[in-house]
Amino acid sequence: MTTNSPTPGQLLKEWRQRRRLSQLALATEADVSQRHLSFVESGRATPSREMLLRLAEQLGVPLRERNRLLLAAGFAPAFGERGIDAPELEAIRGVIERLLASHAPYPALAVDRHWHLLLANRSLEALLDGIDAELLKPPINVLRLTLHPRGLAPRIRNFREWRTHILERLARQAETTADPALESLGEELKGYPISAGARPHLASTSSRHGGIVVPLELALPDGRMLSLLSTTTVFGTPLDITLEELAIESFFPADAATQVALQQLAAASSD
Repeated sequence: MTTNSPTPGQLLKEWRQRRRLSQLALATEADVSQRHLSFVESGRATPSREMLLRLAEQLGVPLRERNRLLLAAGFAPAFGERGIDAPELEAIRGVIERLLASHAPYPALAVDRHWHLLLANRSLEALLDGIDAELLKPPINVLRLTLHPRGLAPRIRNFREWRTHILERLARQAETTADPALESLGEELKGYPISAGARPHLASTSSRHGGIVVPLELALPDGRMLSLLSTTTVFGTPLDITLEELAIESFFPADAATQVALQQLAAASSD
């Protein structure tokens, strides 16, 4: 019986081309001969498990896809995948929870590879008051929640700029990971209407910060305005698929008024 499953050589070639590397460049980086790499890609040579992992490392292939590469060659997967609630990740989950809690009174959250919300601190919850309940049903997709017309979109003053930032970031992620689900999510988000109250691109908020960052300008239900800058934290050298695909998004006040407003929100939430 025949199948259409790609060979390990075909997969390696796809990743090499995705990374825009020549055979010579990859062979040099991986310390193998170009001739041998050519034979591997064409199927004329059978790569060892170690060779596949070495090439995948040089190509920056995600751990999930490295397992797929190994399986295509008849080897067992090298990397495990556990849910964030798994006993094996209890210590890591504790680290993440402490990190999120310590970021208060500023919002922080942890998401998986498809931007589903895994964990968040109470400061984020305070910003979601009044959001359509359907969008808050698990699994909550953070990007959908942000750009959906019944989500945060009507509250984002620089919606066009923030939307562009999100779509570009998602496109880069989809290109890097070759994940079709991310491409599908991107198409869905592009189909959402532009918020009626969104300012035109000409009123650039990034210019206030030297043109090097895009803040999130968010109006609270009580009329107060927040200006937030975000950073992303990932685990270094993860050996677990769940950890590699997990990202922590932390928001910081971009001005003194936002700092005061977030402190007030936190105090009100505690009361």
